[in-house]
Amino acid sequence: MSDAIKHECGISVIRLLKPLEYYKEKYGSAFYGVNKMYLMMEKQHNRGQDGAGFASIKLDMAPGERYISRQRSIAQQPIQDIFAQINSRINQTLLEHPEYADDVALQKRHVPYVGELLLGHVRYGTFGKNSVESVHPFLRQNNWMHRNLIVAGNFNMTNVFKLFDKLVELGQHPKEKADTITVMEKIGHFLDDAVAKVYKKLKKEGFSKFEASPQIAERLNIAKILKKASKDWDGGYAMAGLLGHGDSFVLRDPSGIRPAYYYKDDEVVVIASERPVIQTVFNAKFEDVHELDPGHAMIIKKSGATSIEKIQEPHERKACSFERIYFSRGSDAEIYQERKELGRLLMPEVLKHIQHDTQNTVFSYIPNTAETSFYGMVEAAQAELDKQKADEILERRNELDKEGLKEILSKKLRTEKIAIKDVKLRTFITEDSSRDDLVAHVYDVTYGVVKESDNLVIIDDSIVRGTTLKKSIIKMLSRLNPKKIVVVSSAPQIRYPDCYGIDMAKLQDFIAFRAAIDLLKEQNKEDIIDQVYQKCLSQVDFEDTEVVNYVKKIYEPFTDEQVSDKIAELLKDETTKPEVSVIYQKVADLHKACPKNLGDWYFTGDYPTAGGNRVVNRAFINYVEGNLKRAY
Repeated sequence: MSDAIKHECGISVIRLLKPLEYYKEKYGSAFYGVNKMYLMMEKQHNRGQDGAGFASIKLDMAPGERYISRQRSIAQQPIQDIFAQINSRINQTLLEHPEYADDVALQKRHVPYVGELLLGHVRYGTFGKNSVESVHPFLRQNNWMHRNLIVAGNFNMTNVFKLFDKLVELGQHPKEKADTITVMEKIGHFLDDAVAKVYKKLKKEGFSKFEASPQIAERLNIAKILKKASKDWDGGYAMAGLLGHGDSFVLRDPSGIRPAYYYKDDEVVVIASERPVIQTVFNAKFEDVHELDPGHAMIIKKSGATSIEKIQEPHERKACSFERIYFSRGSDAEIYQERKELGRLLMPEVLKHIQHDTQNTVFSYIPNTAETSFYGMVEAAQAELDKQKADEILERRNELDKEGLKEILSKKLRTEKIAIKDVKLRTFITEDSSRDDLVAHVYDVTYGVVKESDNLVIIDDSIVRGTTLKKSIIKMLSRLNPKKIVVVSSAPQIRYPDCYGIDMAKLQDFIAFRAAIDLLKEQNKEDIIDQVYQKCLSQVDFEDTEVVNYVKKIYEPFTDEQVSDKIAELLKDETTKPEVSVIYQKVADLHKACPKNLGDWYFTGDYPTAGGNRVVNRAFINYVEGNLKRAY
């Protein structure tokens, strides 16, 4: 993606089902779980590089012995930093106590981080905060083992202020309004309540306080706690939690917006944000890694018993399509084919723009995640070239000799690596002109492969803001002096904010929105802007379920092609000599390519939860009023 956007997060949960001695004997180390968690987090580093966190729980520890360990980092390479610190602590302890080396029981009692239950998280700071206190996992501490709660997630709640107010109504005093804190305290409230009720019942049955502890762990109904806690949540989430005594869970939102996959064998239960991560780290087959159903939770009891429980009634499935276009690793078997299909489906429109002249066209991509879509586009282009060659052979069949046939068959598709992302250049000079000059050189180009008579077709995952395209890529490509530059987006036009985890919050950031506003002004339809503003204002005090997305009316007067043409104008400046055109994926074709992930609210404005319409209207109000605050 040429426009860097911060997005998503990645979660990993590992529950070892055997005693630690088993892993020492079979794999040579009681640190098997820690090593696997390192790999899980590294394999998901694409999902977050602002911060990372790790937590572990040791089961069945005696009072006075530490059973929870946590490490978080916002270092430049946070995953490596965390595990460097973990390894340092472990190695130092073993150095001071060589008697622990081959004694797993002593390791468990005295060496930190060695536990049966582990949680990992990688994060992007979507709200601009990136202090270590903002990094997951979050810990809610208590002297009662069962009331200790560790939470990490890939999520965003649209109604965090409403949830905060409900906590206050319950008598709590949360320390801040961050959605992670709010969610954790909501779960914690019902956890406290459940523990108290179970204990009260056990007391009536004659159990002492000491005897009650293991019974509480056994009888605690995690599904019931999650049902109560998540009842009013509005957002996209894959939420992971560990309880001090050893229960754990991962809960997915009812629309399936945020992803979660799981795998289980007789040694481990594993849950992660991406399937190929589990496949790679645990050498699991594709068919053995399952998607957690929307609205459901995988619950792992301290005993190791696992179950999948329905927590909230599933809604229409609206899994995030951006996962397939860009965020998730393309090594997933399904995602790889879907991305190729996205490229292939764009080819008919590309052919129109180059007038079917594949001989005088160079095809390329903007590195590096657009590469798979590029392969699909090239396969479709090759099919077109093969058709052209077949047609020419048939047309000239009566006079065609061996040399002529050889000439036709020698025609090849021209594919080149044109755009090359350079090292990260630091814009250390504050003057705008100097910064722009540095930004312009973020990408370099390959010289000598494009002729002045050529079309240059270059595919990107998506075009969000268009900033890098305008200030860097288009400028660099125009130096090659092609006849025409065709920029192709494997995603449709991004028109609306996301409020479920991706950092796309302000309407004015989107080049499609700016294009539509410009078109309204050019066509003397500016009154539509004020009409939409007034309609948005009129709904400010409505319940979320009653709010309508009126921002759609900004785009209604125009076809997709008109908006795309205006975007092409916005991407050019006076230094750009070649003709520039822009092609976006059609929403219908996106759904053909990614039939299981139909979440498309950033393209269509059709939000999967009620809070989404409130967010988009607030974003428009902010735009009109010149307010740079986020809409949620």
